[in-house]
Amino acid sequence: MIGHSTNLVSHSTAYLADAEFNDSPMPLHISGVREMNGPLFEMLDLAADLGEAGDAFSNYMLAMFGIDQEQREPATGPDGRRRYRSSWLRLVKGWGYDSNSPEGAVLKGWVESRFGLFPTYHKGRIERISTGVWTTYVEEKMSSRFHNNSIMTQLDLLYEFCQLALARFAAPGQTHLTLYRGINDFDEHPIERRIDKRTVVMRLNNLSSFTKDRTIADCFGDIVLEVAVPVVKILFFNTLMATHPLKGEGEYLVIGGNFLVHTMR
Repeated sequence: MIGHSTNLVSHSTAYLADAEFNDSPMPLHISGVREMNGPLFEMLDLAADLGEAGDAFSNYMLAMFGIDQEQREPATGPDGRRRYRSSWLRLVKGWGYDSNSPEGAVLKGWVESRFGLFPTYHKGRIERISTGVWTTYVEEKMSSRFHNNSIMTQLDLLYEFCQLALARFAAPGQTHLTLYRGINDFDEHPIERRIDKRTVVMRLNNLSSFTKDRTIADCFGDIVLEVAVPVVKILFFNTLMATHPLKGEGEYLVIGGNFLVHTMR
């Protein structure tokens, strides 16, 4: 399985999933996001550095969606309980604890919706859409617990902000970043073809965690994957915001497909 025949980034899903796309990546933008959020990108254009850009993004998200760790909905129902609004911060935090969590399913579902790419793994290897593993993934990605407060739009804005931040501040002029991922087996990472003893074309999950620090990757598995990741396939990186839940591990969230991978032990 590759994915849907349609997506929101104006390139075919098969092309996005192909390793050749990663060799010569094309610009990617989610349809309508920049056009419908002009004030945000006007503020970002005025930012002198990544810190100012991060503040502008945080303030815009707070104004639009009430995104604040202490922001709560008014008490509702006879029990008087307060409920947190869904936010991209909550999803990223959940991912940091466990990429196979319900929060992880929502993030993978966003990649599926916007880029057309099916996940290859969620609590188990996904090989067919008729399996129980797929059903579990669908149930969790559609959970009403997270699908309020325009959560998909929040993630659209996060991706576009990340792309602007990479182009202007974090990786200006760079088309690729060398990133690493530690693994213990290939259950989550099916090999499409083998180039030589240590080089393969691997199908990465539609969203995966990487790090820029090889020593951190060593802590997560006996095998380390080294990948030249196109910056257009990065949803989030560790210095994007001044404070966030993934800072300790230098984490990057990478949109998947087939990648040329060098394996090291």
